[in-house]
Amino acid sequence: MNYRERLKDKKRIVIKIGTSSLVHPETGKLDLIKLEILVREISDLRNQGKEVVLVSSGAIGVGSASLGLHTKPTEISKKQACAAIGQAKLMMIYQKLFAEYNQTSAQILMTKNTMVDNLNRKNAKNTFEELLKLGAIPIVNENDTVSTYEIEFGDNDTLSAVVAALIGADLVILLSDIDGLFTDDPRQNEQAHFIDVVEHLDEQLMDMGKNTTGSKVGTGGMATKLTAANLATSAGADMIIANGKDFHILHKLLQGRNHGTLFLADPKEEFYLIDYINKLL
Repeated sequence: MNYRERLKDKKRIVIKIGTSSLVHPETGKLDLIKLEILVREISDLRNQGKEVVLVSSGAIGVGSASLGLHTKPTEISKKQACAAIGQAKLMMIYQKLFAEYNQTSAQILMTKNTMVDNLNRKNAKNTFEELLKLGAIPIVNENDTVSTYEIEFGDNDTLSAVVAALIGADLVILLSDIDGLFTDDPRQNEQAHFIDVVEHLDEQLMDMGKNTTGSKVGTGGMATKLTAANLATSAGADMIIANGKDFHILHKLLQGRNHGTLFLADPKEEFYLIDYINKLL
């Protein structure tokens, strides 16, 4: 059976973009040409009748660059100040670009509290459902401006899987600076083999996700992506890890072309989102 062919029929899709896919590595400033392509690709998915949620990193990076800082700050208060500046700038650019394609985008900022509290979680789900019903494109990020260690997701890979489980998405696409899952880190081991499809995530595969990240600007390594895959597939969604260096990959993936690693949905009867969140965080 061609699992990739089935991707054409996906209706509700969560797309996660890492910071390293959004900025120029030399300056840390937004790559506007890439952003324009991303917005056009998502707008075209909407024109096909698909519902799309975009989980976008980049607020702290954009804020740091606009303040002329050469590296991302490490102090919490400085990070939060950069996030406050960067999130507004990022959203303004997204809204402007989406408007050019006659699409309406909306901002949703979340913390762990949004999901752990029953009433907050219900309200968040209702907000997503209403926005999607109205044809809007929710743009989600962690609320870094108020997040502290106790209430943060820590990375947008996890947040994407949580959002997918919350709204019953049938596909999650994580775009990062890697091509997919390998048997070992291909940057260090030339013998590493690419894994095309994962039908079942077992302990051995989870162990492959050594906690490394090849990017100076991102936060999530392969370990966080496999944790996200475990959550998303258990909730009943397929998930793809693919390279975000060219956002044209989005329409290729949804045409069923062979890019990235595809993790097949493996719904668990006993799946309960809160249990997963408490385990993860």
